[in-house]
Amino acid sequence: MINKVKDFILKNNLISKKDKIVVGVSGGPDSIALLDILYKLDYDVVVCHINHGLRENANLDEKFVKKFCKDRNLKCYTKKINLKIKKNLNGMSSEEAGRKARYDFFKEVLELENANLIATAHNENDNAETVLLNLFRGSGVSGLKGILAKNNNVIRPLIECSRKEILKYCKENDLNPCHDETNDEDTYTRNKIRLKLIPYIEKNINSNVIEAISRTSKIIEEQEDFVNIELDKAYNDIVLSSDYNCITFSLKKFNNLHAMIRKRLVLKAISAVLGTAKDIEKVHIDDIVKMCKNNVGGKYLTPNKNIKVSISNHKIHFEKI
Repeated sequence: MINKVKDFILKNNLISKKDKIVVGVSGGPDSIALLDILYKLDYDVVVCHINHGLRENANLDEKFVKKFCKDRNLKCYTKKINLKIKKNLNGMSSEEAGRKARYDFFKEVLELENANLIATAHNENDNAETVLLNLFRGSGVSGLKGILAKNNNVIRPLIECSRKEILKYCKENDLNPCHDETNDEDTYTRNKIRLKLIPYIEKNINSNVIEAISRTSKIIEEQEDFVNIELDKAYNDIVLSSDYNCITFSLKKFNNLHAMIRKRLVLKAISAVLGTAKDIEKVHIDDIVKMCKNNVGGKYLTPNKNIKVSISNHKIHFEKI
């Protein structure tokens, strides 16, 4: 598997010898395999471990990660947090609060170590679960890309390795990783997909469902890349003015574009003005596109309390309010 990961890193230009990498390590098979491979490939790595304090064995996991790093002379940063308090304060689910805590810590260590990359141990199975989860939630096409091999400065060198390959690697190399017993519970939706849905599909529909989803998500990723190139071209062509509070489109040019591009442009403009499009739903985008097509001056919509979309003088205005 080490050669497979090495080839994947080179093929996707994930790491160069000058890079310094913060590796997120829980102590489980995926992250321990990732750390061991990067260490054996002689990359410059430091380790991050978060103790969420939610499990009886959390302290044992932390001890294991520290010893694993000490045996290899690797710098290891650990942090204990009270996830229950963090979750309640921010109104997040446990998964969301945990993810935010991890990435906040990664960024903290990134600055301390003057590092430039964050490596996480997401694998091919994680990607398949994410694609299915997004599909069931009614995600748009972008959600079906799954987990990218590289997203800004976050890299996933194991994203094309299956969980079976990783477990085999750990066994063959006597890594003896920790086991997170919460992964065996079907409390969370992701765990239900992992423990019940995927095994059912493998047994009754397609024994290679993980690989099939991986191939499909890769195709979607490539198509999305192309669409985004065309989207940027269209955006630059129809923008009449742009600042932090308002973006203005040419209404005529907007209405002459393909329906899919028009919807993406609406989302892009709202994101540019607000910094996010988190609360914008399909119905809001459809209503804006319909309003523009009807071309009635003086009409406006407020998809949420922070933005107003209006038509005047053959222009579309996306204005922060």
